[in-house]
Amino acid sequence: MLLQRRVPGAVVARLDDGEMVQLPEAQLPRFVADVEGAGAGPRWVWDDTTRWYPQLLAAGVRVQRCTDLRLVHRVLRRAPGVDQGLFAGPETTAWDELQPLSGGGASRAEEAPEGLFDLQPRALLLDVDAEHDRQQAALAAASPPGRLRLLTAAESAGALVAAEMTHAGLPWRADAHEALLAAELGPQPPAGQPPAVLAALLADARAALGAPSLNPDSPADLLRALRRVGLEPPDTRSGTLSQLAHPAVPLLLEHRRLSRLHAANGWRWLTEWVRDGRFRPDHLPGGVVSGRWAAQGGGALSVPAVLRPAVVADDGWRLVIADVAQLEPRVLAAVSGDVDLARAAAGGDLYQGLVDSGAVATRADAKLAVLGAMYGATAGSGGRMVEHLARRYPRAVEHLELAAAAGERGEVVSTWLGRGSPRPDGSWTQQAPDVPATDQELRERRSWGRFTRNFVVQGSAAEWAASWVALLREELWRLGDSGPVEQPVERRPHLVLFLHDEVLVHTPAELADEVAAAVRAAAERAGRLLYGEFPITFPLDVHVGRTWADADDDGSCARAPAEVSALTPAAVARAPRRTPPR
Repeated sequence: MLLQRRVPGAVVARLDDGEMVQLPEAQLPRFVADVEGAGAGPRWVWDDTTRWYPQLLAAGVRVQRCTDLRLVHRVLRRAPGVDQGLFAGPETTAWDELQPLSGGGASRAEEAPEGLFDLQPRALLLDVDAEHDRQQAALAAASPPGRLRLLTAAESAGALVAAEMTHAGLPWRADAHEALLAAELGPQPPAGQPPAVLAALLADARAALGAPSLNPDSPADLLRALRRVGLEPPDTRSGTLSQLAHPAVPLLLEHRRLSRLHAANGWRWLTEWVRDGRFRPDHLPGGVVSGRWAAQGGGALSVPAVLRPAVVADDGWRLVIADVAQLEPRVLAAVSGDVDLARAAAGGDLYQGLVDSGAVATRADAKLAVLGAMYGATAGSGGRMVEHLARRYPRAVEHLELAAAAGERGEVVSTWLGRGSPRPDGSWTQQAPDVPATDQELRERRSWGRFTRNFVVQGSAAEWAASWVALLREELWRLGDSGPVEQPVERRPHLVLFLHDEVLVHTPAELADEVAAAVRAAAERAGRLLYGEFPITFPLDVHVGRTWADADDDGSCARAPAEVSALTPAAVARAPRRTPPR
């Protein structure tokens, strides 16, 4: 079922038998609902999900499947197994440059859907039918086509998930947020003035350093102040400062932490991004070159732990919070075919499995070895641990080394399902084989090799996660199947946040246990879907509770409703605030 807008205010639909139907924009939700309700299982083909699905969701209409031509185009244009000549044409650049639409913060849910489509009229000129034909021809000729088809399907499903998460929003208690800010920063200050706690910390730090005009945000100024009291740190990074013994250091570190909280998630953020009890950022599937998701506005992928108590389920609902244990090392075992590494992961804790196998002495060493291998550690303790890992798990390490070597030669590498890495553009890529490279060119070459080394793992992990979320989305809809097809997504169990290897599901309380089981089942199915019978598992930590913070409660994850109802501004304000060590 192909949809296209050729003129503002009207939609053209091409049915499966080739019949063309034109209808007014306002009738689109009813048309889509009728087709979905007929049980035919259509796949809607459109230029970009952000230009179609928000309007349908606002009308209470859910789409089961789609092909997002913008996202698929991006995958195929970079895939090494695709003949790029099939995309040659006058519209190629326009499709390359097509961007998703942004909803603009908390006000998105209140915008008229028609207004969303006026932002990029250029999209009206694109031939959706012709692009779909090009993509299908490219997939049919790809080598091999099966994995790329799976990737494009997962990418399109992710676009539906992203739109549904923005539409439903992440439950957010503004009163709890304000109370947490007050506990950390003191009362809300007048506009243009710093919070009282920040002002006090800065005054104490300046007094301890004898620097009354110190600007702690200026590395040069801070270094000068530290050197005047006999300290010689090489830089002002938090890890470096934490090694210094001086009364000003804990004050500076606490000031830095709270300054970031105030700037990134303070009162202004709350006003801009939270409305009617929901936080609605724009989620961007495939927003990173590796295929990982990104988010636009509000810092959805970096909500600080201190604010997680503000993420509270609605009355009668629960949050199911699940994250995957050591996702990328497990994916490395699968894509490299290293059965021994998969066996080490079978016990649940892969790092402990490496210790038990005799590869390394401690769990800390195991983590250092795996991260060193994936990120290209060659010296120091990291390099030594990688050597131990290579002796015990040669296939996994060789997979990474081959990717790094290809990157250093300026070649494209690909993920398990066929997403290609970007091509480097440094001067070293034009280097003739018989011309010695400069030191700068050698550094750039090795840096790109580290990128491609990590790309093949991070990108493949993103594919597993996208498949997990796509499968989970369908399971959640079936769990709420007692309602009509047109029942709004947000009235059934639904995803509200996806953080690479962690998901949050908002569900009616009576379905929480079934949702937790569905989360685990979807992870298992994703593993089989991508890796067949290869013996790798993806264990999850799954928690059910009223708040996101419940997942941090050392096993006490099902907090009683009475406790959550006590999460008032006064109660949070009475809680002890962390103070800098003296």
